[in-house]
Amino acid sequence: MKAVDSVVAVYDSHEQAEHAIKLLQEAGVDMKTLSIAAKDTHTDEHVVGYYNAGDRMKYWGKIGAYWGGFWGLLFGSAMFAIPGLGPLLVAGPLVAWIIAGLEGAVVVGGVSALGAGLVSIGIPKDSVVEYETAIKSDKFVLIIHGSFDEVKQAEDVIEASRHKAYTVHGETVIA
Repeated sequence: MKAVDSVVAVYDSHEQAEHAIKLLQEAGVDMKTLSIAAKDTHTDEHVVGYYNAGDRMKYWGKIGAYWGGFWGLLFGSAMFAIPGLGPLLVAGPLVAWIIAGLEGAVVVGGVSALGAGLVSIGIPKDSVVEYETAIKSDKFVLIIHGSFDEVKQAEDVIEASRHKAYTVHGETVIA
């Protein structure tokens, strides 16, 4: 058995979330352990589109440079239309967790496909509802998921960032 943990932080603005990601990168946190999710609140601002270039998503629109920065740092990206949340932009391993939940027909009562992805990695359902509510409120949810040591390192950086809130979640899994 091994401990797998997550730290989830909520940010009020994309500048705060982007700054936290840069701090995590400078601290040596593995970028493959980071995910971010936020509503695509700018769909009414004449988004030209999204496309993949290799393993990176490109975003053409008013804040394309912002999302382009995330896509350049994090691995895996997608845009989902989730009932109750609306258009959702996701980068990092969370994309695979959501897809696995959808493909496996995982149904977790009261949460969206995003919630099913988070529950699948051990985030408690009550916390998932809190994160979905934050996203509905145009907040940015940053997730770091990995070993105890990786998450502890990330927590130290997150604690020093300008977050609205953060929580550490842990579980033991059979390796």
